[in-house]
Amino acid sequence: MNLNDKRNQDEPKGLEITSPRTAEHPGPQIPKTGLQYEPGGDACCSTDAKPEKKTDEDGHDHETTSYLPAIGSLVLLLTGIALDYFEVSWFSGYIRLAVFMIAYLLVGGKVLWHAVTNFSKGNIFNEFFLMGIATLGAIYIGEYAEAVAVMLFYVIGEHFQEAAVAKSRKSIKDLIDNRPEIVTVLRNGIATEVNPKQVNLGDVIQVKAGEKVALDGEMLTESSSFNTAALTGESKPDTKRKGEKVLAGMINLDKVIELKVTAGYEDSALSKILQMVENAGTRKAKTQLFITRFAKVYTPIVVFLALGIALLPYFFVDDYIFNDWLYRALVFLVISCPCALVVSIPLGYFGGIGAASRNGILFKGSNFLDLITTIDTVVMDKTGTLTEGVFKVQEIKTNGLEQADFLATVAALESKSTHPIASAIVQHTGLSYQQKTVSETEEISGHGLKGKVDGQEVLAGNGKLMHKYNIAYDPQIDAIVDTIVLVAIGGKFAGYITIADQIKEDAPGTIETLHQMGIKNIVMLSGDKDSIVQKIAKQLKIDLAFGGLLPQDKVTKVEELKNQGKQVAFIGDGINDAPVITLADVGLAMGGLGSDAAIETADVVIQTDQPSKIATAINIGKKTKQIVWQNIGLAFGVKALVLIFGAFGVATMWEAVFADVGVAFLAILNAIRIQRMKF
Repeated sequence: MNLNDKRNQDEPKGLEITSPRTAEHPGPQIPKTGLQYEPGGDACCSTDAKPEKKTDEDGHDHETTSYLPAIGSLVLLLTGIALDYFEVSWFSGYIRLAVFMIAYLLVGGKVLWHAVTNFSKGNIFNEFFLMGIATLGAIYIGEYAEAVAVMLFYVIGEHFQEAAVAKSRKSIKDLIDNRPEIVTVLRNGIATEVNPKQVNLGDVIQVKAGEKVALDGEMLTESSSFNTAALTGESKPDTKRKGEKVLAGMINLDKVIELKVTAGYEDSALSKILQMVENAGTRKAKTQLFITRFAKVYTPIVVFLALGIALLPYFFVDDYIFNDWLYRALVFLVISCPCALVVSIPLGYFGGIGAASRNGILFKGSNFLDLITTIDTVVMDKTGTLTEGVFKVQEIKTNGLEQADFLATVAALESKSTHPIASAIVQHTGLSYQQKTVSETEEISGHGLKGKVDGQEVLAGNGKLMHKYNIAYDPQIDAIVDTIVLVAIGGKFAGYITIADQIKEDAPGTIETLHQMGIKNIVMLSGDKDSIVQKIAKQLKIDLAFGGLLPQDKVTKVEELKNQGKQVAFIGDGINDAPVITLADVGLAMGGLGSDAAIETADVVIQTDQPSKIATAINIGKKTKQIVWQNIGLAFGVKALVLIFGAFGVATMWEAVFADVGVAFLAILNAIRIQRMKF
């Protein structure tokens, strides 16, 4: 797959699953703008109507009033059918026609208007046109009740589609965007309640226990625990300490805290996540693009086939009756409307994006939901993806010294360095080293540290440092796989400390699950020394591992895999691994919470640091694809069957209504099912 093909998407046109369609303000709103989504011209049922402004205040009232015409039409239809059934004498002629025409126009007026306006713009073959000619034809041959029923159930189906889309969007937005509308700002020592959008960078805000954080900020209070479920999908409390970053959407669990605001309301990590989820609907999967193209060809074909059904039998049938064959053609038209496909398929993908969001996984488009199901090779970075990315002391060996004093001496010297290995030793030792006096500290590049601790010369570093100062030690020590710190005190070898990065708790289970899912090749790439990389690969049962790699070497390895015809997913931290994430068929960023680079570079952002989410992402992609193809099979199967029945005069308008609206209804129910699944 060409890289440009993957990323150079068409201009976003909005999520193409709303319809007229039958109300003044159909479909969900574009967040923050209040504009209505319109299909943008690709769907079989597109309109070119300009979006209208709608305020939140009028939304509920409008939603109620938009159903009134359908309710009125249903009452009149049922009344007319009842009067026909009981053969009421006065219900005939113009009275009967008037009742059914009012019922028809209540729901069909806007549909006919959309058909005319689209016709004038050259967009002839759409669902408005199909429904218009089918129902007007039914009226022409005197089937008033059936004409009203077709239009009424079509409109009800449209309302249901809109409600399903709106609910799907709302559930995702409510899940993620739980920021409060009021925030307490401390200005000149006075607490003031203001809208979060009015808070400036550098302002100090106060968050009480149980309150949601409205803005990204830096902790000024010593510590507090937070529920990060809205951002990570995990409800396990996360402790933040002074100086650490707290993000909008987190819930403060412990006590009153103070935060220094580091990002505006629209620039917070949460706002970027919300924007990404919204934009995901504009990046379409191949299945969606195929159905859209198919509908454009399919719709005019069935219109001409319907014409053929109505007119061609004249030349071949002895007792040809125009109205009978016209009725069959009208049934054929109603069945042929491809709404079930055009509506339920994008809704299925959007449901998959919503399900992923609930699990702390953000897909940047439905195309990546499809692509992730084709992956046969998973390539992972080691540090921060499969390991914690935090060095910890593993083993301490001393040469005739008491371990506590040995550690305190080494930690005292290492406390003068900012290297992660030095920090690990200091953290492991505790505060005992602070009793020691350190002087004449020197960092020798590529070797280690030299200095005096309590007047004694101390060396701490690698084998090169020992050789440089002629310190003899057991050569077998060099065979140790882990990162090792050799120590000499007073010119003599005093012992060593091994340091290692801990494997994440769920990493072994992740590798096992991926193998069970049919991922044939799992590869680990790392800049760490090869012996350490191979040791971790053996522990985790990873198929291939390469160590000592620079960023460009990782790119080369992924290119080699792609040249072998493999579909590659790469999982990294989204910053150091940006070139490889971009190159892979699907790039996933681990721990992307609050990381601009991760959100920008990756196709899929895993907001937690759990590698098990990789398998979850693939599972959601597979389940989404399964539901989409179930809908395609259902729609094609039922429509094909009823189309054949309609052409031979077996099916009536009532069966046609089921084949169109009923199938769309079932497909939508199936599509939203994924949002209730547990992964």
